[in-house]
Amino acid sequence: MNVLITGGASGLGLATAEAVEKEGWKALVVDVREPDQRFEHVTADLADRAESERAVRELAERAGGLDAVVTAAGIDACGRLEDVPADDWERVIKVNLLGTASIVRAALPYLKHTRGKVVTCASTLGLRPLSDASAYSASKFGVVGFTRGLAIETRGEIGVTLLIPGGMRTSFFDGRPEQYKPGPEAGLNDPADVAQAVVFALRQPAGCEVRELVVCPSTETSWP
Repeated sequence: MNVLITGGASGLGLATAEAVEKEGWKALVVDVREPDQRFEHVTADLADRAESERAVRELAERAGGLDAVVTAAGIDACGRLEDVPADDWERVIKVNLLGTASIVRAALPYLKHTRGKVVTCASTLGLRPLSDASAYSASKFGVVGFTRGLAIETRGEIGVTLLIPGGMRTSFFDGRPEQYKPGPEAGLNDPADVAQAVVFALRQPAGCEVRELVVCPSTETSWP
């Protein structure tokens, strides 16, 4: 099985790529940064639709098609709306929401051919917003709506799963001001454990679909 994974250079994307390889499947990575060289990959900025489309086509052609897509790439711009530069705020929407849509749109012809699967990555902040996270919450609320709509319009053609993870121990929080970093009591999940939920969704036979999965630490503050 050929699985295209966005954000595969780090965090949940990397954990998913590693889990996919352990299953004996082939991980095809798209990231703005160079990933581990053991993975077939293409670098692309998901804020740019043309780059996203090129990455999908190139990896699909190299691998001989696609059986699944996992959209794990994501960025953030913390702060109050009035304090976050507009370009930074809008880039979060472009990468997290529009980038997800661009990747899936480009992959649809391949996935319909194989009756493949899509797993999108939202967030618990896509169900319950927090202050100083309007860009991230808006993008992830968008991913929730996009995925639910996609599942309706492609039913019977491809499988669609919405993954809603809580906080994970990744580099996602690096470089933030201290007030926007999780404290030691946060009890964040290991991304490798969350990646197993992705694998579970991908393992389902055609016609049997896991529509939505919430995977979060037991102490997650942004859910329910």
